[in-house]
Amino acid sequence: MAERLVDATAGAYDAAETIDPALRPRRLTEYVGQRQVTENLGVFIEAARRRGQPLDHVLLAGPPGLGKTSLAYIVGAELGVEVRTASGPTLERGGDLAAILTSLGEGEVLFIDEIHRMSRAVEEILYPALEDFEIDVVLGSGPGAQSVKLPLRRFTLVGATTRSGLLTAPLRARFGIACTFDFYAPEELELILARSARLLNLALTSSACRELATRSRGTPRIANRLLRRVRDFADVEGDGTVDLDLVRSALTRLGVDGRGLDRLDRRLLEAIAHKFDGGPVGLDNLAAALGESTDTLEDASEPFLIQQGLLMRTPRGRVITRTGREHLGLPPVDVARDPQEKLL
Repeated sequence: MAERLVDATAGAYDAAETIDPALRPRRLTEYVGQRQVTENLGVFIEAARRRGQPLDHVLLAGPPGLGKTSLAYIVGAELGVEVRTASGPTLERGGDLAAILTSLGEGEVLFIDEIHRMSRAVEEILYPALEDFEIDVVLGSGPGAQSVKLPLRRFTLVGATTRSGLLTAPLRARFGIACTFDFYAPEELELILARSARLLNLALTSSACRELATRSRGTPRIANRLLRRVRDFADVEGDGTVDLDLVRSALTRLGVDGRGLDRLDRRLLEAIAHKFDGGPVGLDNLAAALGESTDTLEDASEPFLIQQGLLMRTPRGRVITRTGREHLGLPPVDVARDPQEKLL
């Protein structure tokens, strides 16, 4: 399917971030939101600095687009060391990871994004590296092969995952610091949008900023993405100023409604309401009715709809809620089909 403007995963819409990296915060003092995470991490970093030791390994877990990558680079900046990056899916062989580990300098940070997608063979090599700062290397082949331990410089692993439940227990246990990210409040997104507008030399009114924050699904990546698209409308069809009327007009044309739902979200709710009499309906039937994959619905659309109270997952299938019907402008009905479902 075509990329969605409100999809929190990084994609082509975010190409401007590589052109303008200034949108990313560089120090803990610039980081907005996730207050408990940043305050605790600040203490751990300062303690490691005072002891002259590498920071314990850090696991950053939470939905996409909430700033895990930015915080990983901030950890390196606060420690005053280089950050090496890798991605779980690209580490296909043990040798790939071994090459990276042996090249790390003392105290450096290795950031592995989507760490839950590493192969089991690669993960096995990581265990002794995290605990004892050494890896097992096999020399030769056949009956004469020998295994030797290769020492590594002490380093800090920062792993990021959007699916913490997929991490194996042995890998999870080797992280001394675990940080869980939550969705942002509109007030926090307003601060992020105001900062981004200043860096982009963009005139953004307070009411427009508030409207963008409300429609950004609690996600900074989406907020900055919408800001850049609205800026395009302001430059071409306005005077360069982003005000409330322009935001509402632009986002309506982009298909993003007042709650941050896009066309796919609304089609999903409408299908349940009209084609399946409000539900319950199985995911496979729903995907067939919409012409979308089950993965797209389950990963890219349903979590936000459930978080907003517009959709329910029940043992018998998906059900649109009273709030979901109200959002579509439909009259309320009792969505519970039997007493057992009322308890869900």
